[in-house]
Amino acid sequence: MTIRKWLINVGSRLVAKRHLARVQEIPDARRSFHRMARLGFRTPPLSLFLEDTLAERPALWVSSGVKSREKVIYYIHGGGYVAGSPETHKNMLAALSRLCGIQACLIDYHLAPEHAFPAAIDDALAGYLALLERGYAPENIIIGGDSAGGGAVLVLLSELCKRGIAPRAAFALSPWTDLTLSGESLRSNAKSEAMLPVERIDELRDMYLQGADPADPRASPLFADFPDCPPVLMQASDSEILRDDTCRMAAVLEEQGVEVETYIWSDLPHVWQIFHGWLPDADLALLQVAQFIKARFRT
Repeated sequence: MTIRKWLINVGSRLVAKRHLARVQEIPDARRSFHRMARLGFRTPPLSLFLEDTLAERPALWVSSGVKSREKVIYYIHGGGYVAGSPETHKNMLAALSRLCGIQACLIDYHLAPEHAFPAAIDDALAGYLALLERGYAPENIIIGGDSAGGGAVLVLLSELCKRGIAPRAAFALSPWTDLTLSGESLRSNAKSEAMLPVERIDELRDMYLQGADPADPRASPLFADFPDCPPVLMQASDSEILRDDTCRMAAVLEEQGVEVETYIWSDLPHVWQIFHGWLPDADLALLQVAQFIKARFRT
């Protein structure tokens, strides 16, 4: 293990995981996430951030360097459906934009508990349809997301496949795909997980669902159908509690004939890609995503 990986793991466990285990108020959790993003996540050189409105929701266009204007990465941020925003994830998307030569658009979807399921999914779908109305062709759109946003992206992908307007491809970083919480890694990785306190995941789930069925495919894409689905890439860490959400999701997609690339990295915190510029594993993981995106457009 490199010294930087060790430091990130220890820091995540001692600071982030402990904070998430004890924080009681949602506004406090949101503020701490934004503070960490502002102070700890690096902004790549020549990055450009432009505010916009997409489907009556705030959105942020992100790019770094010279980019194709015909193609776009449509990104759904993570945060357990209760926290996060385009601001918390903009630097990671700027790094990805620089690597693959494509601009990104991040939608600021409604958060729980103020806006319960399926508000986030409805906003994600509305944003995608708004991109189509602006002239972006489905074959020029890549959709992606992390954690809860990764689960939302896979729900969105299922819906788009059923409507016959699927994107070029999709990627999900440590996606939360099973809100029934049946994955074995929720228990087996409870101690090795460096970021998320497993004892609060059912509380987080309930704030989002507010009585809805966790097995609903629009909540848990693990139970969704993906007809005529484009290629999907997923990344997760072998030590995180959501590892099985990725592995079982990959198996479901493969059973439905989807081309899937699944990469399980060793001993890294949940959504470690956000530590780009600090952690070599994060830089390499984003490069892997960028290579996947560029390969899809070469096909």
